[in-house]
Amino acid sequence: MKTTNRSVLGAISVAHLLNDTMQSLMIAIYPLFKTEFHLNFAQIGLITLAFQFTASLLQPLVGSYTDRHPQPFSLAAGMACTFFGLLTLALATSFPMLLIAAAMVGSGSAVFHPEASRVARMASGGQHGLAQSIFQVGGNTGAAIGPLLAVAIVLPHGQRSIALFSVLALVAMFILTGVGFWYRHQNRQPKSLLAVPAVAPLNKRQVQQTLAVLLTLMFSKFFYFASISSYLIFYLMQHYAISTEQAQYHLFYFFFAVAAGTLLGGPIGDRIGRRQVIWVSILGVAPFTLLLPHVSLEWSAGLIVIIGFMLASAFPAIVVYAQELLPGRIGTVSGLFFGLAFGLAGIGAAVLGQIADHWSIETVYQICAFLPLIGLLAVWLPDLRMKTSPN
Repeated sequence: MKTTNRSVLGAISVAHLLNDTMQSLMIAIYPLFKTEFHLNFAQIGLITLAFQFTASLLQPLVGSYTDRHPQPFSLAAGMACTFFGLLTLALATSFPMLLIAAAMVGSGSAVFHPEASRVARMASGGQHGLAQSIFQVGGNTGAAIGPLLAVAIVLPHGQRSIALFSVLALVAMFILTGVGFWYRHQNRQPKSLLAVPAVAPLNKRQVQQTLAVLLTLMFSKFFYFASISSYLIFYLMQHYAISTEQAQYHLFYFFFAVAAGTLLGGPIGDRIGRRQVIWVSILGVAPFTLLLPHVSLEWSAGLIVIIGFMLASAFPAIVVYAQELLPGRIGTVSGLFFGLAFGLAGIGAAVLGQIADHWSIETVYQICAFLPLIGLLAVWLPDLRMKTSPN
């Protein structure tokens, strides 16, 4: 019986924490860039788009290539790209340089996520939901830490202090080099020990229909997620007339709740089924998103926590569900869904930035409140537990 390699899962989760700390730091210091470079909301959205779009385009390509040609040390190489992106961000003197730096960080993420997700599944010992949650919770925890580091270090000391965080990339490169040696050893084992089911649990037409539903649910989740991650700070500052520092703490609450939801979403899916988790987490969040634009500051903090927790619980379940839908194509599936997550968030940030400039930031939240209702489509997802036996 296969056993879960918790040391490898821990290493890949810590690397994910460091990776996403650096990413969320960039988002959290948008107010600094807005002031220093005199940017409007549309330009803020373009920075997010440069980062997310690069990652979105490259991740499926990386995953598809490494399905056929495993690259154990590509994880460390991708982190090196993030390292240079941070240094460029710290030294940027113009808006185009900010876009280039954001694209470099996005390229690093494009290499990291599909390969790290593959490593998590390899180390899962058959507990795929648990492994995916452990991997993803590292990233969500890093996303929660980033805004706090922005408040403590970058906002008081300015743009150049971003260079300090390149040390995190160096630490991650060291960890991922060790993971690379383990990964290479796994690929040298007899193929019979590494075999995965080669036949999809549904026919081709059913697989296509199910993928279409999953992609639509991803649109709902990540467009709404973009409204929080890119614009929550500006919304709170304008709607409630609070300081940047106070708004940063609300962003921390959201990302902390996302981390908790991610940690629980995978194991719950292992027990009760991923379809059920997807259904409850996406559609179930709708009452709270509809309330958010109409409550006090204190109530908004509580709603943000509930929304973050429920939305996040869906993603580990969606990724593992898709991996089970297309067995033997782990890198391609992981790259597609992580890439789609980045791409939708980037497009969402750009579109919502235009809405905020032309109408108001409050309008953004009034429109986005209805997005989780798309979760009704989850009724069309088949229960794969009825189609396959557990690995």
